[in-house]
Amino acid sequence: MHPLRLIVGLGNPGTQYADTRHNAGFWWLEALAHKLGVTLKSEPKFHGRAARLASAQGDVWLLCPDTFMNLSGKSVAALARFYKIAPESILVAHDELDLPPGAARLKQGGGHGGQNGLKDIHAQLGSSNYWRLRIGIGHPGSKELVTGHVLGKPQAAEREQMLAAIDAALEVWPELAAGNFAAAQLKLHTAAKQGK
Repeated sequence: MHPLRLIVGLGNPGTQYADTRHNAGFWWLEALAHKLGVTLKSEPKFHGRAARLASAQGDVWLLCPDTFMNLSGKSVAALARFYKIAPESILVAHDELDLPPGAARLKQGGGHGGQNGLKDIHAQLGSSNYWRLRIGIGHPGSKELVTGHVLGKPQAAEREQMLAAIDAALEVWPELAAGNFAAAQLKLHTAAKQGK
């Protein structure tokens, strides 16, 4: 079992991107930092905003890269290498086209599904064996519409669904922190089925 030592939220920096679907990972990580009572501060050597959390298993880092989505791996790899954190101890929260708004899923490894942040993290870590928290944003139905969709702002009802998924993902933090991924997966899946 690999306890989590680095939790990453993906998004684009800057106020013009703050409310876009592509920033769902930032939304979750910022909500987690708030829940845990830690403040994300600029860490130039890690190319992002970071906070350190002391835990029984050792320090856990929270990170929002400031590199823009396509270069997320630069930030993740800088911190992971500095603290010698294995990919299996990293969780990356990101927006997911293949899940509807309101859904959140946990998985380890696999492809990047065209998600540019994951693509760069794969390349920089040299591994795909990290954990992902996939926050559903839905698919616009056509490949040509994807860029506008991910960089667009969700409608009010859709935003509420996304925030509900983020809340559900925050509720499994005790299981994630303990490295009990199977329990976290089950709890998330059950919450989604019940429409919580």
